[in-house]
Amino acid sequence: MQEVLGLPAGAAVLDCPCGQGRHAHLLAEAGFRVTGVDYSAPLLEVARARPRAPGARAVQWHEGDMRSLPARWTGRFDAVVNLFTSFGFFDAPQDDWRVLAQFARVLKPGGVLVWHGGSRDGVMARFLARDWWSTGDGTVFGQERRFDPLSGFLEVTSTWRGPRGAGERVHRIRLYSASELAARLQEVGLVVEQAWDGWSARPLTRRSGEMLLVARKDPALA
Repeated sequence: MQEVLGLPAGAAVLDCPCGQGRHAHLLAEAGFRVTGVDYSAPLLEVARARPRAPGARAVQWHEGDMRSLPARWTGRFDAVVNLFTSFGFFDAPQDDWRVLAQFARVLKPGGVLVWHGGSRDGVMARFLARDWWSTGDGTVFGQERRFDPLSGFLEVTSTWRGPRGAGERVHRIRLYSASELAARLQEVGLVVEQAWDGWSARPLTRRSGEMLLVARKDPALA
């Protein structure tokens, strides 16, 4: 991550959303001044309870909605990170674009956004309607997937059954292509400079199931 950010120790980084704080704590251990934002109070409690490595900076935790970040944060951060498929869960696509605009607003001119998530092109190129697997304790997991090409939503139904019980969960996420996301980022003043096949060193292709985009805020924007 430090190589992707390309920032010196002491740089201000926003982890949004931060969830349980896994990445925020690692960034703080690397010497960055980290702020973590999440909508979920229970997840933030877990994040606050994580032990801090010796010498690591304290993370500033903030409960809030990433569609409306505090006004006082305008131009505050050297980098914003949105990691491990933390984008595309709102019902309306306009809310996703509001999030990108907020990221652009809180970045300093020349600041960088690191965005990681699913790539619509790659997921559709290798679409798997259903699969199943088992774990070491005998629990069997299964997933069924449905994709709506009009809304862009991928709906996943997960079921499991094993020694500890059984259950079912449904979630959905709106998938974007790299070209659409890059165009939306440019609309808010963020220009994609790098596009990778997930966390690998391979460039993004149309068959990449994940993508890592690195976008920079136009230095001319105050």
